[in-house]
Amino acid sequence: MTDSNAPRPPGPWDPRPDEAGSARPAPAEIAHARADEPPLDKGQHPVWAVVSTLLLGGFIWWISGSWVIAVAAIWGLLVHEYGHVLAMNRLGMGPAKIYIIPFLGGVAKSQRLPKSEWDGVLVSLAGPGFGLLAAIPFFGLFIATGQGVWLLGAAVIALINLVNLAPAPPLDGSRALGPVLARIHPNVERGAMVMVGALVVFWGLTTGRFILAAFLALALIGHLRRGAWRPEGRPLTGRESAQSVGLFVAAAVACVGVGVAALMPLAGGSLPGALNMAGGYLGLGG
Repeated sequence: MTDSNAPRPPGPWDPRPDEAGSARPAPAEIAHARADEPPLDKGQHPVWAVVSTLLLGGFIWWISGSWVIAVAAIWGLLVHEYGHVLAMNRLGMGPAKIYIIPFLGGVAKSQRLPKSEWDGVLVSLAGPGFGLLAAIPFFGLFIATGQGVWLLGAAVIALINLVNLAPAPPLDGSRALGPVLARIHPNVERGAMVMVGALVVFWGLTTGRFILAAFLALALIGHLRRGAWRPEGRPLTGRESAQSVGLFVAAAVACVGVGVAALMPLAGGSLPGALNMAGGYLGLGG
């Protein structure tokens, strides 16, 4: 039995409660409102996305000499960027899209700016945090086959996420720690980002990662030339600043932990040996 006098729930075409008493906007007003909105990002063309992925994978295969490492790098990159996309969509910044950059990497692009710096921190750390999940299949393949090359794939995934935590523009670490440093003074953030950015560029040049070094150098110059250093949105509170540092440290420890767990069996179960191998991959000796 139904009650015809009972109020029905609102349907999808009914006006919202805050619009119920207002006049229906004229078509010209609707057109003007739509003109003020940014155009919807349609994302990377599927054909170009496939070509870019093949170019990036082929380049990694060429410099590493291992198709497993190439597959791990592409897979780890996609899962990392999808972590950003999930956070962006969850925080009202979507629909976010993933773009693959040939010979370099990938980027997640949001449709809207974050409402607060805290949202920006969460988005930046969602990539490395979620990206570590990409290592699970490679650990599973090592257990199933006993072949150490799969552990190298897991270590590469950990390395990708760890490098992204470097607090240098435009890497994730700069967006996670930048707002915290800005609470002290904007120039503190600027100085720290420039110093770390210069160190990362130097690291790329001295370890033969010339394309990455050139990209980071251009990004650093772009940040220096940009007028407004801080992004839009509500600044971090003191509590959010502490949480940002805590989440950043947790993400970094998780990346190191996954990398060491992948390298220890290859080093005969030796922790110093695993750390020495990691330093060798990073170009820090070993």
